[in-house]
Amino acid sequence: MKLNYKRTLLVGMAFFLITAFWQAYDAIIPLILTNHFGLPQSASGAIMSIDNVLAVFLLPLFGTLSDRVHTKYGKRTPFIFFGTIVAIVSFVGLTLIDNYQIAKLVAAEIPSLQGAEGFVAEKTLELTLANPLPLVGFIATLLVVLVAMATFRSPAVALMPDVTVAPLRSKANAIINLTGTAGGIIVLVLGMIFATSKHAYMQYTGYVVAVCAVMLCGFVIFLLTVKENKWASEMEEETRRLGLDGASKPDAPAEKRKLTGAEFRSLMLILASVALWYIGYNSITSKYSVYATNVLGFDFNFTLIVAQAAAIVSYIPVGIIASKIGRKKTVLAGVLMLATAFCIGVFVTPDTPEMIMYPVFVLAGIGWATINVNSFPMAVELAGKGDIGKYTGYYYTASMAAQIVAPILSGFLYDVWGMRYVFFAFGAVFVMFSFVTMLFVKHGDAQKIESKSLLEHLDVD
Repeated sequence: MKLNYKRTLLVGMAFFLITAFWQAYDAIIPLILTNHFGLPQSASGAIMSIDNVLAVFLLPLFGTLSDRVHTKYGKRTPFIFFGTIVAIVSFVGLTLIDNYQIAKLVAAEIPSLQGAEGFVAEKTLELTLANPLPLVGFIATLLVVLVAMATFRSPAVALMPDVTVAPLRSKANAIINLTGTAGGIIVLVLGMIFATSKHAYMQYTGYVVAVCAVMLCGFVIFLLTVKENKWASEMEEETRRLGLDGASKPDAPAEKRKLTGAEFRSLMLILASVALWYIGYNSITSKYSVYATNVLGFDFNFTLIVAQAAAIVSYIPVGIIASKIGRKKTVLAGVLMLATAFCIGVFVTPDTPEMIMYPVFVLAGIGWATINVNSFPMAVELAGKGDIGKYTGYYYTASMAAQIVAPILSGFLYDVWGMRYVFFAFGAVFVMFSFVTMLFVKHGDAQKIESKSLLEHLDVD
């Protein structure tokens, strides 16, 4: 039993384009809302949470729908196709509305001062409220973008367990996350090239077009190489051959299985853990571009590249470690690393050399990779093979519900006490809460298949 790395990498191209989009979205949308429309952090946070509100309802819906769809292109591929096309077109359109707002600011001679408080933000908001049509158009277009992305996120993620036998899903998820992280790093490099952290009144159309070109590259590779139906059939055959999860019978049904009481409790604890660490993590990622630019005066792009690079290096080792010591223990170790990184970040000030932030984000990147590689397989491990899309939806419902809370609650606290003293502390507290809930999880580790030799265990011929 060996993981097909090439196949997994190609399946991961769907996650590649998803990650590329969200990296760009999290980088520029908070800056646009804050610097171009003059919104306070709480209002900006509320708008940033719209995608998560939609996702709570749409991800389980489209995950379940994709379970039931059967086409010659597969169950998941049609969702990926249509969602990607609509998302790319509307994302570019979003920047054109923003360009109109910038033109208004320039015409009104409102100075573009980075880190300015009071006067500039107040004048910008006054201009927005005097003619709210650009903001209304921006939010309406944003909704189209977010709905398009929501239609295919669960199907794209569910494709990995569709084509991978259960014991290999942590390793496969490492490859998927590795592929996604590569997309994120490319977008961060584009951010440095386009200097997205340097100009408060920057027009983002060129940057977004470049990001969409990266997304299209991943999209085309996926469409040309992934044979969803064929690969899913081969996975089912291997599952029967290995006698996993009662599938050794030739007529083993693709039926839904009912969880035992203990399994249900573990699922709820897994989802609670996911929600808690996402509240902590998203409160950092959704506003780090604002915090780094307006509070610390750092280039947020390079700092995030450091974190992504650390994650890339750790993805495959983390998958191997989980196969040795179990997913739960590995996740707990990742939670501790992430919480430690955020605790250290509290002590970074505008007077701290920027390079001090790099090891903090290295630790955060490794911790987040450790969590991500293993938490999703733990959730879908409890699903019957006819319910993988639904359980993928559950997983993302938990994460997205958390991300509704994160920007709104953290944004409110930033407005009350300031970002400087709340930013990293808020994230650290919620990540530490997730450690407690994860301790009580009893299910979700894969069935073990004994290797005949060390070389076989390492997937080496």
